[in-house]
Amino acid sequence: MPSLKDLKNRIESVKSTRKITKAMQMVAAAKLRRAQESAEAARPYAERMEAVLGNLAAGAANSPSAPRLLKGSGSDETHLLIVATAERGLCGGFNASIAKLARTHAESLLAQGKTVKILTVGKKGREQLKRTLADHFVGHVDLSGAKRVEYAHAHDIAHTALNGFAKGEFDVVTIFFSRFHSVINQEPTALQLIPAVFDADADVGSATNYEYEPEEEAILADLLPRSVATQVFTALLENGASEQGARMSAMDNATRNAGEMIDKLTIEYNRSRQAAITSELIEIISGAEAL
Repeated sequence: MPSLKDLKNRIESVKSTRKITKAMQMVAAAKLRRAQESAEAARPYAERMEAVLGNLAAGAANSPSAPRLLKGSGSDETHLLIVATAERGLCGGFNASIAKLARTHAESLLAQGKTVKILTVGKKGREQLKRTLADHFVGHVDLSGAKRVEYAHAHDIAHTALNGFAKGEFDVVTIFFSRFHSVINQEPTALQLIPAVFDADADVGSATNYEYEPEEEAILADLLPRSVATQVFTALLENGASEQGARMSAMDNATRNAGEMIDKLTIEYNRSRQAAITSELIEIISGAEAL
């Protein structure tokens, strides 16, 4: 049974931990507000671009001059998986859920005899995937020095993917990230970037009545690379909001758990102290009666 001093030290230690988790929760809440605003502000642009490109792609899909980014390389043997996670931990299952989705997808492709290459964004996902898929790593993007996600980061990642596809290094590019819904709900998502895939049910609005000049193929050749960069940027923004939401929720749970532990330790401390006092009184009374 722990001594009174040990219990008191444990209580003080847990109180210090609770102060840290509470502070991290408040910091995450402040960062979440900005990250959520950025993610939500980017969604309308990304959705509208997808709708317009989807309308263009519907008219150019069967054209022999359609861009390779739309019709693909004609093969799906080599896949590039871009796995975007956080640079830091202490955010619950945020990183693990993305890594698990990417690992499952990679193992499924390998079981089919496909070639898998992995580009990691964020060291936490890289640490988890290297246990089983380290041989498939082809690059890493370190964002630990960036105060916030910029479009330049997404442009560099998209440039790497586009160059590799143009050189025939891979046929399909998929990005893995977490889509933000709320503080307690972040959805691990796999989004195919190359060849371009558009939602058949997307609302293209009045775009269906547009006549394009130049032709659809020429417009797609210019817009599809921009679309890849836009989708990567949107994924990074969604990831940023999801990370802060997950960290806020995890730190809130940790603070609550610390409070419950303090209560239990305090009760145990009081009982042990009372038992010690009772034992001393019995000894004093017994000694007095002996005299």
